[in-house]
Amino acid sequence: MIRCKKIALSGQKSNIRSADPGSSLPSAGHLADALDFRILNLLLKNARSSAREIGIRLGTSTSTVISRMEALQRAGILKGFAAEIDYEKLGYGLTVVTEILVSKGKLLELEEEISKIHGVCAVYDVTGETDAIVISKCRNREELSRFTKGLLSMHFVERTNSHVVLTTVKEDFRLPVQA
Repeated sequence: MIRCKKIALSGQKSNIRSADPGSSLPSAGHLADALDFRILNLLLKNARSSAREIGIRLGTSTSTVISRMEALQRAGILKGFAAEIDYEKLGYGLTVVTEILVSKGKLLELEEEISKIHGVCAVYDVTGETDAIVISKCRNREELSRFTKGLLSMHFVERTNSHVVLTTVKEDFRLPVQA
Protein backbone atom coordinates (compact mmCIF):
# COMPACT_ATOMS: atom_id res chain seq x y z
CA MET A 1 0.00 0.00 0.00
CA ILE A 2 1.36 3.44 -0.95
CA ARG A 3 0.87 6.10 1.69
CA CYS A 4 0.41 9.62 0.41
CA LYS A 5 1.00 12.83 2.27
CA LYS A 6 -2.27 14.77 2.41
CA ILE A 7 -2.51 18.54 2.04
CA ALA A 8 -5.50 20.49 3.33
CA LEU A 9 -6.38 22.91 0.57
CA SER A 10 -9.03 24.72 2.57
CA GLY A 11 -7.76 24.36 6.10
CA GLN A 12 -10.77 22.21 7.04
CA LYS A 13 -10.76 18.64 8.26
CA SER A 14 -12.17 16.07 5.87
CA ASN A 15 -14.47 13.11 6.06
CA ILE A 16 -12.48 10.65 3.95
CA ARG A 17 -14.39 8.05 1.97
CA SER A 18 -12.80 5.12 0.19
CA ALA A 19 -13.62 3.92 -3.32
CA ASP A 20 -10.96 1.21 -3.34
CA PRO A 21 -9.24 -0.29 -0.30
CA GLY A 22 -6.35 1.96 0.65
CA SER A 23 -7.58 4.82 -1.52
CA SER A 24 -8.92 8.05 -0.03
CA LEU A 25 -10.91 10.69 -1.83
CA PRO A 26 -11.18 14.41 -1.25
CA SER A 27 -14.61 15.19 0.16
CA ALA A 28 -16.24 18.37 1.38
CA GLY A 29 -13.05 19.04 3.37
CA HIS A 30 -11.13 19.58 0.09
CA LEU A 31 -8.21 17.25 0.79
CA ALA A 32 -6.08 16.15 -2.12
CA ASP A 33 -3.31 13.59 -1.98
CA ALA A 34 -0.44 12.66 -4.28
CA LEU A 35 -2.68 10.56 -6.56
CA ASP A 36 -5.08 13.48 -6.99
CA PHE A 37 -2.17 15.76 -7.90
CA ARG A 38 -0.89 13.23 -10.44
CA ILE A 39 -4.37 13.01 -12.01
CA LEU A 40 -4.62 16.81 -12.13
CA ASN A 41 -1.20 17.13 -13.77
CA LEU A 42 -2.13 14.63 -16.49
CA LEU A 43 -5.36 16.54 -17.12
CA LEU A 44 -3.36 19.77 -17.35
CA LYS A 45 -1.26 18.22 -20.11
CA ASN A 46 -4.28 16.81 -21.95
CA ALA A 47 -7.80 17.56 -20.69
CA ARG A 48 -9.19 15.08 -23.22
CA SER A 49 -7.46 12.11 -21.58
CA SER A 50 -9.92 9.40 -20.64
CA ALA A 51 -10.09 7.99 -17.13
CA ARG A 52 -8.88 4.70 -18.60
CA GLU A 53 -5.79 6.35 -20.13
CA ILE A 54 -5.02 8.15 -16.88
CA GLY A 55 -5.48 4.95 -14.88
CA ILE A 56 -3.05 3.07 -17.14
CA ARG A 57 -0.43 5.84 -16.89
CA LEU A 58 -0.75 5.98 -13.09
CA GLY A 59 -1.10 2.24 -12.50
CA THR A 60 -4.55 2.51 -10.89
CA SER A 61 -8.05 1.46 -11.87
CA THR A 62 -10.35 3.44 -14.13
CA SER A 63 -12.99 3.49 -11.38
CA THR A 64 -10.51 5.04 -8.94
CA VAL A 65 -9.65 7.77 -11.46
CA ILE A 66 -13.34 8.47 -12.11
CA SER A 67 -14.10 8.60 -8.39
CA ARG A 68 -11.18 10.91 -7.74
CA MET A 69 -12.11 13.24 -10.60
CA GLU A 70 -15.73 13.41 -9.42
CA ALA A 71 -14.60 14.15 -5.85
CA LEU A 72 -12.21 16.85 -7.09
CA GLN A 73 -15.10 18.40 -9.02
CA ARG A 74 -17.43 18.28 -5.99
CA ALA A 75 -14.71 19.89 -3.87
CA GLY A 76 -14.38 22.71 -6.42
CA ILE A 77 -10.72 21.88 -7.13
CA LEU A 78 -11.34 20.59 -10.66
CA LYS A 79 -13.54 23.30 -12.15
CA GLY A 80 -13.78 22.09 -15.73
CA PHE A 81 -11.97 20.99 -18.85
CA ALA A 82 -10.78 23.60 -21.33
CA ALA A 83 -9.25 23.82 -24.77
CA GLU A 84 -5.98 25.65 -25.32
CA ILE A 85 -6.62 28.24 -28.05
CA ASP A 86 -4.18 30.36 -30.05
CA TYR A 87 -6.09 33.66 -29.95
CA GLU A 88 -3.68 35.37 -32.34
CA LYS A 89 -4.64 32.90 -35.07
CA LEU A 90 -8.27 33.89 -34.45
CA GLY A 91 -7.52 37.56 -34.99
CA TYR A 92 -6.90 38.72 -31.43
CA GLY A 93 -3.51 40.26 -32.18
CA LEU A 94 -3.24 42.45 -29.09
CA THR A 95 -2.80 41.34 -25.50
CA VAL A 96 -3.28 44.24 -23.12
CA VAL A 97 -2.39 44.60 -19.44
CA THR A 98 -4.40 47.45 -17.92
CA GLU A 99 -3.80 48.94 -14.49
CA ILE A 100 -6.88 50.54 -12.92
CA LEU A 101 -7.14 53.03 -10.07
CA VAL A 102 -10.57 52.91 -8.42
CA SER A 103 -12.20 55.57 -6.23
CA LYS A 104 -14.64 55.46 -3.33
CA GLY A 105 -14.02 51.86 -2.26
CA LYS A 106 -16.05 50.32 -5.10
CA LEU A 107 -13.31 47.95 -6.22
CA LEU A 108 -15.15 44.62 -5.96
CA GLU A 109 -18.29 45.88 -7.71
CA LEU A 110 -16.18 47.40 -10.48
CA GLU A 111 -14.10 44.25 -10.92
CA GLU A 112 -17.27 42.16 -11.27
CA GLU A 113 -18.55 44.54 -13.96
CA ILE A 114 -15.22 44.52 -15.82
CA SER A 115 -15.04 40.72 -15.71
CA LYS A 116 -18.18 40.55 -17.89
CA ILE A 117 -16.71 42.63 -20.75
CA HIS A 118 -15.95 40.73 -23.97
CA GLY A 119 -12.22 40.15 -24.39
CA VAL A 120 -11.38 40.27 -20.68
CA CYS A 121 -9.33 37.20 -19.76
CA ALA A 122 -8.46 37.99 -16.14
CA VAL A 123 -9.20 40.56 -13.46
CA TYR A 124 -6.91 40.78 -10.45
CA ASP A 125 -7.33 42.73 -7.22
CA VAL A 126 -3.72 43.74 -6.47
CA THR A 127 -1.49 45.54 -4.02
CA GLY A 128 0.61 48.54 -4.97
CA GLU A 129 -0.13 51.88 -6.57
CA THR A 130 -3.05 50.54 -8.63
CA ASP A 131 -6.11 48.70 -7.37
CA ALA A 132 -6.74 46.21 -10.17
CA ILE A 133 -5.02 44.62 -13.15
CA VAL A 134 -7.01 43.49 -16.19
CA ILE A 135 -5.66 41.19 -18.89
CA SER A 136 -7.58 41.43 -22.15
CA LYS A 137 -7.37 40.41 -25.80
CA CYS A 138 -8.27 42.84 -28.60
CA ARG A 139 -8.38 42.35 -32.35
CA ASN A 140 -6.86 45.72 -33.24
CA ARG A 141 -6.12 49.28 -32.05
CA GLU A 142 -9.69 50.42 -32.62
CA GLU A 143 -11.05 47.68 -30.39
CA LEU A 144 -8.41 48.52 -27.78
CA SER A 145 -9.43 52.18 -27.94
CA ARG A 146 -13.12 51.30 -27.39
CA PHE A 147 -12.18 48.96 -24.53
CA THR A 148 -10.01 51.59 -22.80
CA LYS A 149 -12.56 54.37 -23.26
CA GLY A 150 -15.24 52.02 -21.95
CA LEU A 151 -13.21 51.40 -18.81
CA LEU A 152 -12.60 55.13 -18.34
CA SER A 153 -16.33 55.86 -18.65
CA MET A 154 -17.21 53.43 -15.83
CA HIS A 155 -18.25 54.89 -12.51
CA PHE A 156 -15.45 54.89 -9.93
CA VAL A 157 -12.63 54.38 -12.45
CA GLU A 158 -10.23 57.20 -11.67
CA ARG A 159 -7.43 56.30 -14.06
CA THR A 160 -6.15 53.51 -16.31
CA ASN A 161 -2.68 52.73 -17.57
CA SER A 162 -2.59 50.26 -20.46
CA HIS A 163 0.38 48.21 -21.59
CA VAL A 164 0.31 46.52 -24.99
CA VAL A 165 2.26 43.26 -24.99
CA LEU A 166 4.93 43.29 -27.71
CA THR A 167 6.08 39.68 -27.43
CA THR A 168 4.47 36.82 -25.54
CA VAL A 169 7.27 34.67 -24.17
CA LYS A 170 4.97 32.44 -22.12
CA GLU A 171 1.22 32.44 -21.63
CA ASP A 172 0.06 29.31 -19.88
CA PHE A 173 -1.94 29.26 -16.66
CA ARG A 174 -1.80 25.46 -16.43
CA LEU A 175 0.63 25.43 -13.52
CA PRO A 176 1.66 21.89 -12.55
CA VAL A 177 0.50 21.10 -9.00
CA GLN A 178 2.53 19.40 -6.31
CA ALA A 179 1.61 17.44 -3.21
